[in-house]
Amino acid sequence: MTSLSPMRLQVLWNRLLAVVEEQGQALIRAAFSPIVRECGDISAGIFDCDGRMLAQAVTGTPGHINTMAEAVKLLLQQFSLQSMKPGDIYMTNDPWIASGHLNDFLLLMPVFKDKQIVGFTSCTSHLVDLGGQGMGPEGSDIYDEGLCIPPCKLVDQGQINSLLLDIVKANSREPVANEGDIYALIACCETGARRLIDMMGEFRLDDLKPLADYIIQTSLSGTRRAIAEVPNGLYRSSLRIEGYEEPISLHAALTVSDEEIHLSFDGTAPCSAKGINVPINYATAYSVFALRCIIGSDIPNNAGSLEPFKVTAPENCILNAQRPAPVAMRHTIGQLTPDLVYGCLSQALPDHVPAEGASCMYDLPVRNTPDASRESVFALELVFNGGTGARPSRDGLSATAFPSGVWGSQVETTESAAPVIISRRELRTDSGGAGKFRGGLGQHIEMRSSNADDILLFLSVERTRFAARGRQGGMSGATGSIRLGEQGRPLPAKGEVRIPAGETLVFETPGGGGFGSPNDRPPEAIAHDLREGLISKDHARDLYGFALEEDT
Repeated sequence: MTSLSPMRLQVLWNRLLAVVEEQGQALIRAAFSPIVRECGDISAGIFDCDGRMLAQAVTGTPGHINTMAEAVKLLLQQFSLQSMKPGDIYMTNDPWIASGHLNDFLLLMPVFKDKQIVGFTSCTSHLVDLGGQGMGPEGSDIYDEGLCIPPCKLVDQGQINSLLLDIVKANSREPVANEGDIYALIACCETGARRLIDMMGEFRLDDLKPLADYIIQTSLSGTRRAIAEVPNGLYRSSLRIEGYEEPISLHAALTVSDEEIHLSFDGTAPCSAKGINVPINYATAYSVFALRCIIGSDIPNNAGSLEPFKVTAPENCILNAQRPAPVAMRHTIGQLTPDLVYGCLSQALPDHVPAEGASCMYDLPVRNTPDASRESVFALELVFNGGTGARPSRDGLSATAFPSGVWGSQVETTESAAPVIISRRELRTDSGGAGKFRGGLGQHIEMRSSNADDILLFLSVERTRFAARGRQGGMSGATGSIRLGEQGRPLPAKGEVRIPAGETLVFETPGGGGFGSPNDRPPEAIAHDLREGLISKDHARDLYGFALEEDT
């Protein structure tokens, strides 16, 4: 192996990032389910022989990426390197190992060069249906929610475990999609492995250790320098949310020292009886992601840049659910943890942290009713996003996925994959919180059955009662709402709902909070928002004091 100078190591690092991005794109291109193919609900990564994540695909959700970073270490404790053979691939969907609920499958593949393991490729993606209660919060424990697969060998020296695949298909309302998505995950691992070996051959590398150590140490040092710029101290915040049975409070305490940040969820409400509970791996994934968006955001995400962040929570609080708690809709609350964390961090870095946003994506799993006609059997998961909070120097982003990164479902794809019609989809005027910088807008969407069959909808959303709060004088964004018909009865934020054929489901996603006083918003920005229909004349007058002549 040739000597690796710092410049050469940096080139290799950049090349590794390109390799893992191609790995992720292979998964998206090969996937069957729209939530993967169209929405990017995935992760892909490359790891060294010690299970340290060296690189991750840019496309992917923090809930998949950062849980994958720890899951690989857990799998390597169960399967020894000595037992692994070329062509082996391991798999699990255990929520406390993989990504927090049963629908996410995680794969791990050893990469061999000259008969020696040089590293691993891994990936995660969402499978649309695994039986049971499915993607809804109604389960009373994990056994209600579908098929749980412990860590096992999916592919043995290139031969797929056909019995395991048959079991997955037999326990799904979408067996063809599940089979296709599993093969897509396999292709993702294999693509990453081939490209990694090609890279090592091109640069005459016998192993990844010098590159791995460089990546980890460089990232760790850079992250520690970034942490050192945050004032030391203890910062606390809380967040009031709807919950399921009753409103609950989330609590956080952020301790910043010279080289490390510790986040504690002590004081957070206990677990719910329904499936909105969050395993600690998922809560950690989004919390650390939020911190890294502010602290050392220019440093690539890997084991080194993640190491200085520690997260703890009392057992059986809603952010540290223990087996066998129901966790199907863990993202409902898990994706609110960045706003909880930012409540702490804004005290230390008031000019760096955005206002609260919609945060929790409006995830709308739909499927046929038990009495539906044979032509109407389907299971589909739709994703729609609200507005992000305004930033310290810019407006929030409208209809944008933060923190999940899951792109919104497309109208054409949805209508081609299920018997539904989306008749209206537009931004919600006046939904962004007023401020010097305005919060991002939510969406107004209308959907109905395209035939004579009813549709089952499994709701688990937030921000319908407690709006995204503004920061530094900014105002709150609009709350979300779900109802039948434009003036129809409101639907609960959580639970199973039957949409009768012929009736229209209307749902509006929340807006983000504003940043800074509305009195400080430039008149030209207000005029622009009026011209674009982002705010109404009444909103401009009442919240910004911006009056227009009748003929203007």
